[in-house]
Amino acid sequence: MELTDTHCHLDFHKFNDDREEVIQRARDAGVTRFLVPGLDHLSSRAAVQLAETHPDVYAAVGFHPTDLDKFSESAFDEIRELARHPKVAAIGEIGLDHYWVKEKAKREYQVEILRRQLKFASEVGQPVVIHMREEGDAWFGSASAALTEVLTEWVSELSAQNHPLVHRPGVLHSFNGNLETAQKALALGFYIGVTGPVTYKNAELKREIIRQIRLERLLIETDSPFLAPVPNRGKRNEPAFVREIADKIAEIHSRNLEEVADATTANAARLFLW
Repeated sequence: MELTDTHCHLDFHKFNDDREEVIQRARDAGVTRFLVPGLDHLSSRAAVQLAETHPDVYAAVGFHPTDLDKFSESAFDEIRELARHPKVAAIGEIGLDHYWVKEKAKREYQVEILRRQLKFASEVGQPVVIHMREEGDAWFGSASAALTEVLTEWVSELSAQNHPLVHRPGVLHSFNGNLETAQKALALGFYIGVTGPVTYKNAELKREIIRQIRLERLLIETDSPFLAPVPNRGKRNEPAFVREIADKIAEIHSRNLEEVADATTANAARLFLW
């Protein structure tokens, strides 16, 4: 059985003392691919360096919406350079965040930088890893509406250009929106990323949304070191725990673990071309 963790921040300092052991534990649990996303030019560089030293680790590069204080033309130039690396499989983690960012001007700036990074993804032919978080962690709000509008415009442009990326535009990472937002993203060709909260006792609505999405459109992610699934909730998360997420998806879809592992691993391979 092969599993893939399509979103894990293995470059974070919380792994400094035992990073190699963490990666090996994941391999022992069946994880055969890891995607480490960048949050700015510095963490993107660290993700690429980590990918260089591990054959099963890949990187994504970009600017997270809550890290735009570090954005500059020279920093974006570094992202452009890093994206040429053969171990870079996506542009991300990019998107919109209205949970931490309240000011209207800063939210508008997030949209501006998101559009620039989407345009860059088109130029380099890389799918995108999308972050979206609403104010108050609501199921729907201004972030969902703005993101849907921006992504619809982008995919429309890809379609008009007959761009190959139109068939694999990206993933909505750690999806926490409503079913309507998910359906709109799926119609645009995006995958939906599932993380540890799907295992939480109070997450029945989230599980119902996942139940209505075909396995062929799901990816599994740990978002390590955050969002550890049950039974490790509250502890540092790590890629080996991706198995618990796959097991919960199997329960939701009335399938076995091997089927979910095979489907989500194949989905990741189609999206990231690794």
